[in-house]
Amino acid sequence: MAILANEIDIDLVDRIIDRSGSDPEALIGILQDIQTEWHYLPLPALSHIADRLGIPYNRVWAVVTFYEAFTLEPLGKYHIQICTGTACHVRGVAEIVRALEDELMIETGHTTPDGEFSLECAHCLGACSMGPVIAVGDEFFGHLTRSKALEIIEELRKRSGVDLK
Repeated sequence: MAILANEIDIDLVDRIIDRSGSDPEALIGILQDIQTEWHYLPLPALSHIADRLGIPYNRVWAVVTFYEAFTLEPLGKYHIQICTGTACHVRGVAEIVRALEDELMIETGHTTPDGEFSLECAHCLGACSMGPVIAVGDEFFGHLTRSKALEIIEELRKRSGVDLK
């Protein structure tokens, strides 16, 4: 099995591209599948996608950097999006952001060294009536307080078998 410099399985990248029929029009779907697999878009994969689809690398780069859904930084197993929209802001989300940053010992936009958690502020998660709200993957947690947010972190740690902070 071929492995790229940063341990990306090029054969898996090829299989993902092949599922699309190597169609350049499927670029966004291919990128989504790659990100689902590695929790980010590794640069060597982007180069390989451009080569395989026969499109310029700058086209791939333009798509990746245009859409906020794509990330070039590895995300944690539990990627936590914190809504900072108006409804959540007026309901005290800033305290929740500080509590999560303190508990995980990272700032928003970063991932814990063990790769378990990443924090990201989102302009709006579309759950204004539940604010303040966070999303962990497809799970939404609303009506948060500082203590409820910390309980969620503790529950996620239990799911992973992580005992230490």
